[in-house]
Amino acid sequence: MPVRIVTPQGLPDSNRDKVLINLHGGGFNSDSGSLTESIPIASYARIKVVAVLYRLAPEHPFPAAVDDSVAVYKELLKTYKPEHIVIYGTSAGAILTAEVAAKLKQLGLPMPAALGIFSALGDFARSGDSASLFSLRGLSGHLDPPGPEPHDPYYIGGVDPKDPVLSPIYGDLRGLPPTLFVTSTRDMLLSGTVNLHRAYLNAGVDARLVVFDALTHAFWYDPMLPESQEANHIMADFFVKRLGN
Repeated sequence: MPVRIVTPQGLPDSNRDKVLINLHGGGFNSDSGSLTESIPIASYARIKVVAVLYRLAPEHPFPAAVDDSVAVYKELLKTYKPEHIVIYGTSAGAILTAEVAAKLKQLGLPMPAALGIFSALGDFARSGDSASLFSLRGLSGHLDPPGPEPHDPYYIGGVDPKDPVLSPIYGDLRGLPPTLFVTSTRDMLLSGTVNLHRAYLNAGVDARLVVFDALTHAFWYDPMLPESQEANHIMADFFVKRLGN
């Protein structure tokens, strides 16, 4: 299983037994974040990041990406304690993070210390309100009501859109690890993120939500924005606190 390994300069001895797993964004059909999501977090958290280069749709629809990510997690469990592992991702990788957590529970595998779900959705069966208002770059300029078709048919393939791993919002979310959700008010996946966050809360999960104002989908990909630096610090600090000593 191919991965990218990002090791921060000056990795402290106290963090050598800890690892972060990044599941990159890119709409399930490309890699737009295995480095941009890993390098800042590795630097701020001072913890190694393993970015999974999972198989992509449409050639490899669900559950290929889930299977690949679970395989890497199981391999890392041979070296790291589960309480010393965090899984996180942005956009498609955030959706995948929630799916992997659902799959780990289904398989009865130990949960990681925490999850990071940054601009996501947990429901492929229904489009949220924000998808009608915003595009990748912000305001879309039109107000089309959500259609009845499922989200991203190339990824879901022939699977039921309400499958509890594909769309974790329909599954039993109890017992999932502490989770940080991050989104923004002009994010096309704002609705998906807050709806999944609420589902985690209703399941009794320690779920925290940070919403930035007037910024677009996955804005933290732009390293020049001061808000990007703030968001990456929030993410890294959450992981560090959950991993503890």
